[in-house]
Amino acid sequence: MLKKKVKQVIRPLRLIRGNLQKAGLAPGTVVYAGEKAPQPVKISLMDYDANTFKEHTPSTIEEVFDYKTTLTTTWINIDGLSDVSVVEKIGKHFDLHPLVLEDIAVPSQRSKVEDYDDYLFIVLRMLRFDHTKNEIINEQVSMILRDRCLITFQEMVGDVFDQIRDRLRNNKGRARKMSVDYLAYCLIDAIVDYYFVILDTYGERIEKLEDDLLDNPGQQIIGPIHEFKRELTMLRKCVWPMRELASAIQRSENELIADSTRVYFRDVYDHTIQIIDTIESLRDVVASLLEIYLSSMSNRMNAQMKMLTLIATIFMPLSFLTGVYGMNFEHFPELRSSWTYPYGFWTLIVLVATTMVIVFKRQKWL
Repeated sequence: MLKKKVKQVIRPLRLIRGNLQKAGLAPGTVVYAGEKAPQPVKISLMDYDANTFKEHTPSTIEEVFDYKTTLTTTWINIDGLSDVSVVEKIGKHFDLHPLVLEDIAVPSQRSKVEDYDDYLFIVLRMLRFDHTKNEIINEQVSMILRDRCLITFQEMVGDVFDQIRDRLRNNKGRARKMSVDYLAYCLIDAIVDYYFVILDTYGERIEKLEDDLLDNPGQQIIGPIHEFKRELTMLRKCVWPMRELASAIQRSENELIADSTRVYFRDVYDHTIQIIDTIESLRDVVASLLEIYLSSMSNRMNAQMKMLTLIATIFMPLSFLTGVYGMNFEHFPELRSSWTYPYGFWTLIVLVATTMVIVFKRQKWL
């Protein structure tokens, strides 16, 4: 139990490890400071409009540079941040601020949006549930929203954007008919919607834990309860900044966000409010489970102490009798009789004990 509590304290401290790795370096220095194992950089590109669609997997980052000035909408996705030279080349070609590149390479940022006039820098926390390891994958997604171009950076391969890619490939919905800000909305909305999937999973697991607690409130329950408390706290820290991000984009005066798209970001804001309410409800449920556990343990201990007290009370007169007949005096009238010990003494012992048990049951102490 102590080991688990220590882990709960240490894990949040890992969020600052990236900042420790770049401590003392000049502002804007691009150094990868992620905890995830370095992966090869994978680049994917989608270029489209209402009538055309092109999908490409460039082998080098230089192949995407020609799409800076195209009249179509371009989505450039980069998986893997360990090779910071790719980030630096993107920053140099698309005129990104050095502090933006630094934040991209240190994937422990708080969700936020920054306005740089000709582009918006957006940071989000993308959560996915790994059913094999039974844990949440917390990953940073960085977005550069430019005119007709969206660049996304991810720490590893794998995300929640597959449905959006399918819609673009098959020209379903309005994605290919809208501008690049709508594409950014679609990605943000997919990230937020997956929070509901995670919360639904946690709701089912907490409900099962509640049933286990009521059926068998043993010490094996306290570990999962503390684990749920820690993970719900992590979820809350991820979602609260998302609410501010959606509100900031909705109120932004940058021309990159069209008026027709702002209403969609308002919907994202509403979803974040629902998620926060759900998280708070789950936190209350977990807190009540902890109270039920402590109450059950207290009641069980009281019942055990009550039983031990009754047993000790029954043996008090018996100990008195054995003490009396255990005294080393010569003149005991009963000692001269052959039936005193097998019949007299033990009959008295059984009679006293039986009488006390009957009295305790009538008083409903047993």
